[in-house]
Amino acid sequence: MASLFQLFSYLYTMAIALFDLLLLKAVLLIRSVLPGNMITHSDKLFRIITTQYFNLVEEKNPTIRYTENLRHRESRECAVCLSEFLEGERMRKLRCKHAFHKNCLDRWLEEYLAATCPLCRTEVLPEELVANYHLLRDHIENGGSYDDAAFLLSVLYGDGLRRLF
Repeated sequence: MASLFQLFSYLYTMAIALFDLLLLKAVLLIRSVLPGNMITHSDKLFRIITTQYFNLVEEKNPTIRYTENLRHRESRECAVCLSEFLEGERMRKLRCKHAFHKNCLDRWLEEYLAATCPLCRTEVLPEELVANYHLLRDHIENGGSYDDAAFLLSVLYGDGLRRLF
């Protein structure tokens, strides 16, 4: 009797796993035939989130123009690109007093998971805010639904799905 119960339990689990995989394939198929405007919607959302992120960066570390007056008090070159600052260039000066070209620092803050000064690693934005930005950005870039489904399947079935293939 116990072995019969184990057999039915195993068959039930395999049926659920197979159904979930078929459902996942159907979702991927539907997403592949969606019109192009659905893709641009995620691009717009990505731009909005990135804009909001850099508005916070701007609020905490406003852009300034490099002048000869700053030359004597600050470093003369950007530590990211190693180019000298030129008169009138846009730059950001962080709380730690390090200065960078605006675009160099913005690229640094967007690419790295921690929004810190490239030189001394002083926090530029709160860690939680940066983590949320990267999670949202990754979610949008990856379409969200497939990753969510794959994650849920892996949590539910662990390595058992590998044995099916």
